[in-house]
Amino acid sequence: METQTADRIQSPSSPSLTSLSAPAAPSTPGPIASFVRFVVCGGGIGVLSSFAVPLVAMAMPWAVANAVITVASTLLCTELHALFTFGTGRRPGRREHLQSSGSAAAAYVVTCAAMFLLHAVQSSPSMLTEQVVYLTASALAGIGRFLVLRLFVFAGTRKPRRPAARTTALPRPVLSRTAVSTAC
Repeated sequence: METQTADRIQSPSSPSLTSLSAPAAPSTPGPIASFVRFVVCGGGIGVLSSFAVPLVAMAMPWAVANAVITVASTLLCTELHALFTFGTGRRPGRREHLQSSGSAAAAYVVTCAAMFLLHAVQSSPSMLTEQVVYLTASALAGIGRFLVLRLFVFAGTRKPRRPAARTTALPRPVLSRTAVSTAC
């Protein structure tokens, strides 16, 4: 009768080899999923901000209200982008917040420049033309901002896509040459 070794016995109550490995960490989203999440988070916060500015402007000058809401929405978006959009697994630090606010400021400059150029080319453009120019500039600035955040701001803080699984070595049975030759 053959003796069973510890690595061959598998009862329903004993853990399987797969349960001994490390728990699977959530993988970071790919570029398409990250971009969709970026649009949803950034766009959602942008829409909410557009409603918040006029409400806050009732208590203070519009320019101040816009600045307050812009700072608050940039901080919130940076948190969401770190945790959800780019899947870093941790909250952003001061460096990420500063770099993210720099990319938001650059996007703001791009949209302002587009509107300035529109008014330089056309003295009184229609509201539809202004919206098309502004939204186009905003979309291009958003794509640029996404690339900056993905490639530079959150690039070094992402978890590896597939973490190495922790394996547990089991003792190998020692078989003599005669035992192997007799079995074959």
